Amino acid sequence: MDSQRGDGGPVDLDGTSLEELAPEPLLTRDYETRPALVYERLRQRHGPVAPVDLLGVPAWLVLGYRESLQVLQDDDGWPKGLENWRARSEGRVPADWPLGPSLEVNHILIQGGAGYPPLRTAWDAALKPFQDPRHPQAKRLKAAVTAYADELITLIGQGGRTGVADLSAQFSRPLPLMVASHLLGFPGSQGDDALMDMWRVLDAGPDAEAALERLLATLAELAALKLEKPGDDFPSYLLAAHPDLSLDHLARELFMLLGMTSDHVGILISNTVVEVISGEGSVRASLSAGMVRETMNRVVMRKPPLVNFVPRFAAEDTPLGSYTIRAGDPVWVSPGAAHADPLFADHVASGTTISTRAHLSWGAGPRQCPARELASAVAAAGVGRLFERFDHLDLALPADQLPWRSSPFMRGLRSLPVRYELTSAPPPRPWAEEPAPGAVEEVLPDPSARQRSSLWRYLTGLIRGGR
Repeated sequence: MDSQRGDGGPVDLDGTSLEELAPEPLLTRDYETRPALVYERLRQRHGPVAPVDLLGVPAWLVLGYRESLQVLQDDDGWPKGLENWRARSEGRVPADWPLGPSLEVNHILIQGGAGYPPLRTAWDAALKPFQDPRHPQAKRLKAAVTAYADELITLIGQGGRTGVADLSAQFSRPLPLMVASHLLGFPGSQGDDALMDMWRVLDAGPDAEAALERLLATLAELAALKLEKPGDDFPSYLLAAHPDLSLDHLARELFMLLGMTSDHVGILISNTVVEVISGEGSVRASLSAGMVRETMNRVVMRKPPLVNFVPRFAAEDTPLGSYTIRAGDPVWVSPGAAHADPLFADHVASGTTISTRAHLSWGAGPRQCPARELASAVAAAGVGRLFERFDHLDLALPADQLPWRSSPFMRGLRSLPVRYELTSAPPPRPWAEEPAPGAVEEVLPDPSARQRSSLWRYLTGLIRGGR
């Protein structure tokens, strides 16, 4: 059977399994360095949907924009939930599959079935105070983002008013983790050890497994604390909206918020900074005009932080692209590939100040990311504060030589070396009106506690090491 794309309808597999199509490995060295070329090669060979091998497990990768929307907007035809995975239920997924642990932590991003609707409703209710700009919690969050950004920038400045810094390690990655700690309601700087463990998990190094165990234990302790003494924070609001959540389940939801949101936001901040300081004058001008969101929208169109979504599964044999997808086959939608689909990309105007909202960076349909507004607001506030506090920022490496890190899900910079010059003016006040008494003090821990934290010792070490 010729598996290449034809000009007609879907290929009739005649009982041929996904495994028998000899899918080519996706996660190769080429993919890590030049994913766009890999996507294009697959598109040329197979069309908008391609069979691929994910570290020994076959799957369908959706490359087309139209086909991606077809899957994302039809939750009944393409449900989430590992219970829908035929190969897994038949014992054909290796127990030591490297992607298994991240998919087996059953939280809102993974979960399907009857448990999802009430969980999503609870998430929406718990996030609303932080995403509604009229709510006091949203105002406190904005103050927290600005205060943490100022704290990190001031720490960079300890290395000198001018110098070289890694904005990824020293700003883009720690900022959203610190904000996530604020959302979770960790008292003082007690969440900093958890943030360091989250970093270890995201980097998938040799100590990642031990870090994950410690992190889940810490989050379970936090969940128990919030059950006993609720506060004005996300876990307390989630418990109030979904009282039936077990502590173990609540810990998994907190893990998802901490990991997914922070890594996504950190990559978005770094990519936006690169866009601004390596772009044309119009990019800087749009940022100066307060159009940070527009700049971010252009960034996620070309370089979405989340390049492949977690799998969905065909509910029944369904035509998609040039193939018929069999019931129970895993389908991975790739916004990184979909945004480059010529049938879509050729209709997106380039070089304009106003960007399209048609990107898939936060998903689409009924399972679009519930924290998308929160994450966008944190990233925009962080980027805005960065360019308020620095007179000059320039890349210390050519843009095409910046080091990237790729995973099956995310793609971001390993480091973002910049030459900087801090402004000599005092930081502009972040509030349009006077904050409530004690608002800033509520955000930042006391200096002695900060100095004792593992996160702060790590960041301080980067300053000393760069001198």
